[in-house]
Amino acid sequence: MAKALIAMSGGVDSSVAAYCMVRDGYECMGCTMKLYDSEQDAPASDRTCCSLDDVEDARSVAFRLGFPYQVFNFKDEFRDKVIAKFVKSYMCGVTPNPCIDCNRYLKFQKLHERARVLGFDCVVTGHYARIEHDGERYVLKKALDLSKDQSYVLYSMTQEQLRHTRFPLGEMTKDQTRAIAAAQGFINADKPDSQDICFVPDGDYARVIESLTGSLPPAGNFVDLAGNVVGQHRGIIHYTIGQRKGLGLSSTEPWFVTAICPETNQVLLGRAGDLMRTEADVEDFHLISGETLREPIECRVKIRYRQTEQSATVIPTGADTVRIRFASPQRAITPGQAAVLYDGDIVLGGGTIAR
Repeated sequence: MAKALIAMSGGVDSSVAAYCMVRDGYECMGCTMKLYDSEQDAPASDRTCCSLDDVEDARSVAFRLGFPYQVFNFKDEFRDKVIAKFVKSYMCGVTPNPCIDCNRYLKFQKLHERARVLGFDCVVTGHYARIEHDGERYVLKKALDLSKDQSYVLYSMTQEQLRHTRFPLGEMTKDQTRAIAAAQGFINADKPDSQDICFVPDGDYARVIESLTGSLPPAGNFVDLAGNVVGQHRGIIHYTIGQRKGLGLSSTEPWFVTAICPETNQVLLGRAGDLMRTEADVEDFHLISGETLREPIECRVKIRYRQTEQSATVIPTGADTVRIRFASPQRAITPGQAAVLYDGDIVLGGGTIAR
C-alpha cells in the first residue's frame, strides 16, 4: 500500500485532500508544519493558517479519518528562508512574495525531505492545481476551477517534486470541497479561507519588520520624476510599486510610487501613466521541465497572483535570467514579485522580477 504524508494546515482544503487519499486507499499520516511562534510573533486571526486552533482542527480531522498526526518543527528553516528574506527585501525596496518562498523551501523541499526519511511515497497538499504525466515528464497545470487556481505560487516545483506530490483538489470546485467536508462531519467545513500572510495576520508588514529588526526605518524624500522633492516618506518599507494610498500627499492629480531607491532613501513618484512598462528583467529563472531556455519563446506571463496572463516574448539573457517583452504595456511591474510563464493551462516555469 502506497504511503502519503498529508500537509494539513487546519483548513478545509487540506482536510478534504486527506479524505481523498484515504478514500483512494493510501496509508496516510497527517502533519502540520510549525513555522513560527504564533502566540509571540503574531496576534491570533481567522484569516491565517498555522495557529494553535488550526493545529487542533487538523488533529481533529486526522482522528476522524483514522490516521496518525504529528507537528513538525520547521521554525528555523522558516525564519531563515522566508522571514529573513521578507525583511531584507522590504528594507532593500523590493516587494517579496513569502507564500511562494514557503511553498518552495518548506512544503516542497523540507517536507519532501522529511517524507523520504519517514518512508512516504508522496506529499499531499490542498492546493488547487493539477499534476499530469505526459510520458516523458511531469507537467504542472492550472486547476479546473480557475477562480481558485494556485499554480502561480507553485512555478518553482521540480520534476522530482512533481513525481512525489499529489493535489487531490485540482479538479474540484471550492463548493465541492466544502460539500465533502460537511458530509464527512469535519469541524472546519465552514472555516473561512486564510487570506493574510501567516506571520502578518493584520496586513501591517511595516510593523512586523520594525518588530523583527528592533528599529524604525529612516524617513526620506518623495521625489518626482524630474527630481523635485514633493514630500517626506515614513521609511521605504512602507511602500511598493504602484501604491497610491497612504502617501500622505495632496495633489490635484494622484501620485503613484514608481520606484524605491534604498541607496538614496528616496521614493520616486509619478502619475498613472508612468507605471506602464513593456519589459521586465527576471532572475532565478526556472523551467519546470528541467531544461534550459536557449532561444526566445512566445507564451503568456502573469506578474501577480490575481492577474490574467499576458502575451509576451521571453528571451534568455543568462544561465538563469531572462528578459520578458510584453505585447502590450503592463502596470506596476514590481521587483520581488514572480513572473510565471504559461502555455495554455500548463505552467512552464518562472522567476523573480529584478527590475
